[in-house]
Amino acid sequence: MDLFDTPTVQLPDAELEFLPHWLDAACADRWLAQLQAETPWEQPQVFLHGKHYPVPRLLAWYGDAQASYRYSGLIHQPLPWTALLAEIRAAVEQVAGQRLNGVLLNYYRDGNDSMGWHSDDEAVLGRDPLIASLNLGGTRRFDLRRKGQTRIEHSLELGHGALLVMRGATQHYWQHQVAKTGKSVAPRLNLTFRLIRIQP
Repeated sequence: MDLFDTPTVQLPDAELEFLPHWLDAACADRWLAQLQAETPWEQPQVFLHGKHYPVPRLLAWYGDAQASYRYSGLIHQPLPWTALLAEIRAAVEQVAGQRLNGVLLNYYRDGNDSMGWHSDDEAVLGRDPLIASLNLGGTRRFDLRRKGQTRIEHSLELGHGALLVMRGATQHYWQHQVAKTGKSVAPRLNLTFRLIRIQP
């Protein structure tokens, strides 16, 4: 893990730390193969404009026992941590500098799978949520735009073994997406770690 390759992405009202070579290729390959094989993938449906639509990717939610997560009208009950995910979480926590109690796995099978514009700003994530995003597999473009704007302000190429940490006020002022692409791209697995603020 490369802890010294830490270029900071300069955006106003945002705090982004991008480590494009956080994992060496052998470790990234091992993690990707094992997660592809052992994850019980789901493809839930969302209800929009009177119709049900399948989410355009596969996903799974893991976390501490009380760390259920609701977004886009879906409630995800956590699967228990596997040995590998616990290992990855511990490594990511070292970079994040805080505890993380849940991870959303998104599997993009090809260029048709995507994630629309959004901010990770649900109340259960707290005032200034930290989101640590680990990319395994194919490279996909990660776009950022100001809330209320339509123009893409900045893009990053998230490659195999890259880690992106978003902190501070980022989710208050910025949205991000992984758009569909007509290019031939390898399957991509993205793990986004976060801290769910569990209510007493």
